[in-house]
Amino acid sequence: MDRKFLRPMVLVCLLGANAVLAQDPTKVEPKHYRLAFENEHVQVIYVHYGPHEKSVMHDHPSGVVVNITDGHLRFTDQRGNVQEVSSKHGEARWFPPFKHRVENLGDTAYDGVYVGVKDNTSTTVGAVTSENRELGAPQAK
Repeated sequence: MDRKFLRPMVLVCLLGANAVLAQDPTKVEPKHYRLAFENEHVQVIYVHYGPHEKSVMHDHPSGVVVNITDGHLRFTDQRGNVQEVSSKHGEARWFPPFKHRVENLGDTAYDGVYVGVKDNTSTTVGAVTSENRELGAPQAK
């Protein structure tokens, strides 16, 4: 087979394998992650870890986590890098896409909400479109 055609085929196979290997937390960790809402733009997930509970490796798209409770968590990425994080009730943090395992280091449960962004094609905040005008969204001035 001509190498000119083989390279694109290999690339397509690798990209497809990467998608298959993605570990959606609601699928591989239903004890800790529960789907709250999903559409073509976002996936909203309730997060709950009991005291000293651990997860398996899983992926998250880029997004924002809002901490419902205080927490002391250890994140271990796929390369073995470890980061301990102290979270405060009501705090919100942005995360790029990541793959990790989680351990709740605390003696109390941790709860949060993760809003994962699926794409960047959402309507600009404040922009007036026929879609958001019909939905009664505030109009930009």
